Amino acid sequence: MSLALAILSQASPSLKPKRNMTHREGSKKALRIFVLADTHNRLPESVKEIAKNADEIWHLGDVCAEAILDELRAVGPCVTQVRGNCDSNFEWPLVVDLVRGGLRFRLQHVPPDQPPENADVLLHGHTHVPRNEKRGNVLFLNPGCVTRPNRGSPPSVARLEIANGKINWKIIPLR
Repeated sequence: MSLALAILSQASPSLKPKRNMTHREGSKKALRIFVLADTHNRLPESVKEIAKNADEIWHLGDVCAEAILDELRAVGPCVTQVRGNCDSNFEWPLVVDLVRGGLRFRLQHVPPDQPPENADVLLHGHTHVPRNEKRGNVLFLNPGCVTRPNRGSPPSVARLEIANGKINWKIIPLR
C-alpha cells in the first residue's frame, strides 16, 4: 500500500458540531454512509456487497448509466447523487448540501478551488484519486474511483461514519 493511501485510510480528524447536542442525540449509534464516485457505467458486485451495511449511499457523480442508481437503490439504503461532468441527466443537482450529526456536508463532483464557507466537509469525485485533506476549516474527502483510478491508486470506495459530532473516513480498496 502506498504511503498516500495509508494516510488516507486513517480516521479523519474530528470536527465539532455547529450546535450543542443533547445527551440523547449524542448517544445515538453511528450513521454509516457508503460513498462512491466515478462508476462510469459499471458497478462491480463487490461494491454492492460493501454497500449493504450502510444507512445511506452517496454517489459523487459520473454515474453515466442511470441503471447504476437502480442497482444501488436495490441494495436498500437511500441513495443521494450529484451530477458529474460525464452525466447527461440535467435534473440531477450539481451540488447537494446535507446536515448529518450536526455537521454540514457538501456533495459535488468537481472540487472547488476554494473551500466553501457553508460546509464542514466537502465530498467530491472527478480526480479519480482518494483524498483526505483539511483546507482552511473544511475537510475535503474523495473516495477515489470505482472503475478508472488515477495516479497509481487502486479502484476504491469509502465508508464515512458519523457519531457524536465526529467522523471516521475509511478508504476501501477494491482489489
